[in-house]
Amino acid sequence: MPFLPVEEQLAVIRRGVEKIVPENELAAKLSKSRETNTPLRIKYGIDPTGIDVHLGHTVPLRKIRQLQELGHQAVIIIGNYTALVGDPSGRDHARSKRLTAEEVEANAVDYLNQVGKVIDLSKAEVHRNGDWFGSMSFSEILQLCGKVTVAQLLTRDDFAKRFVAETPIFLHECLYPVMQAWDSVVIKSDIELGGTEQLYSFMLARDLQTAQKLSPQVGVMSPILVGLDGVRRMGKSLGNYIGISELPFDMMKKFMQVPDAIMRMYFELLTDLPLSEIDASLAGHPKTAKTTLARAVISQYHSATEAEASATRWQQEVGDGGLPTEFPTVQLSQSKLIDGKLGAARLLVETALTPSTSDARRAIAQGGAYFSESKARIETHDQLISVETGLLLFVGKKKFCRVEVTN
Repeated sequence: MPFLPVEEQLAVIRRGVEKIVPENELAAKLSKSRETNTPLRIKYGIDPTGIDVHLGHTVPLRKIRQLQELGHQAVIIIGNYTALVGDPSGRDHARSKRLTAEEVEANAVDYLNQVGKVIDLSKAEVHRNGDWFGSMSFSEILQLCGKVTVAQLLTRDDFAKRFVAETPIFLHECLYPVMQAWDSVVIKSDIELGGTEQLYSFMLARDLQTAQKLSPQVGVMSPILVGLDGVRRMGKSLGNYIGISELPFDMMKKFMQVPDAIMRMYFELLTDLPLSEIDASLAGHPKTAKTTLARAVISQYHSATEAEASATRWQQEVGDGGLPTEFPTVQLSQSKLIDGKLGAARLLVETALTPSTSDARRAIAQGGAYFSESKARIETHDQLISVETGLLLFVGKKKFCRVEVTN
């Protein structure tokens, strides 16, 4: 299949990209690739240190898939040896626990299973950098280390901060960027994908490739996807993430929480919708735009049918204020009831719909607490409510349960 004109390829590559270094070389590489009908080699490295892929991880992975669709060769580096070192990027201290080789390999298999939902692994090269680092002699390692100066390493922001703060920088950590850069030499990468924090390693790879008389790679760096809080980078530990393996309806509910201010970022980085269509969606009602966004993303990791069903269910249960189709069951001991009844505030606490009595009182005072299928509003915190198995309780739109009375 012939390659698209260079400008058309550049338009695809530039979308949702923060920085291309150096950009003028990218056009030249694409031009030569088209003239010789030779795919460019697209490198993406990952250290399998245990990962549940969320939408933040998919940003560079989606760029790989786009480049695959343009006809280029994806090369995935599983850093089973760099993982033993630990990536110091963005760290202000050394990693306290090093993984075993067995743990790294188990994580690698799990990671590839998840990545296969984003890129076409059947058309990608997958290498483990232990294949070359594991066979290097100590003499060869010394030769590799001799290609990089300590002064160069200290230009890295993370190392520089630790050096000034007199925080230990261990020698094995200094090997990490050198190893990452050498991967590019071994697989002869033309383009490397990653985040902006990888700039140092990308540029070091160019130096090593040039020294080996190879064409130096171009770094294509993606922005960091902001999480559902609209402020910090998406991360599982922060609870502001959407996982690609989550159930479609769970993903839908999270998408409807995306702050309006970051909607354009999500559209551009997570979908293939034309920019004109994105502009039209953002010009309309935010709820409609979020539904469009959610359907476009969910269909990538599940199916269009499941995405549409999730949107319909959300509208029925949340958007229109209807009853959810599924209620979590909360058991409540009969001994906690007085003549089969319980005060409203205490009931909300006992069923864990609110964490404390003060939160329960606040929800009730604000008119956000309901009970029964008719969603009757709880009027006061001391209102006595008859409690029997099957009673439905609600706090706001997102917290609800079905009570099961036990002996």
